[in-house]
Amino acid sequence: MQVAHRRYVPYGHAHYGGALVDGAYLLGLFGDVATELCIRGDGDEGLFASYADVQFRAPVRAGDVVEARGQIIRVGNRSRTIEFSCVVVCRAQPERGGSAAQVLEPPLVAAVATGTVVVPSPTVAGEAVASDG
Repeated sequence: MQVAHRRYVPYGHAHYGGALVDGAYLLGLFGDVATELCIRGDGDEGLFASYADVQFRAPVRAGDVVEARGQIIRVGNRSRTIEFSCVVVCRAQPERGGSAAQVLEPPLVAAVATGTVVVPSPTVAGEAVASDG
């Protein structure tokens, strides 16, 4: 199962000189992707347990359009291992004008990661639903 989210990076998220965005922004996107994967696969938002690896490969800047992707690569009893990537698909070009931008072909790989989420066991989830009503 795979999920992709696209997002424009607003200038209010620039954290460093050169309109650079911090790496935590990308980790937040990975969390959103993981949440959707858990909902689609398990009917629950799940909880992020850990990252096994995170690599920041290229800068993300305010004005970029990024795509965060996730794919479940392993399913345990309650755990799901997910491979993530974030690519820059469009980049602002302020040197050409205040609103100038270009589509990047190919997209620029900004980050990759592997993480683990946990979801409730089916019996626990079923009992929780039954006790709510």
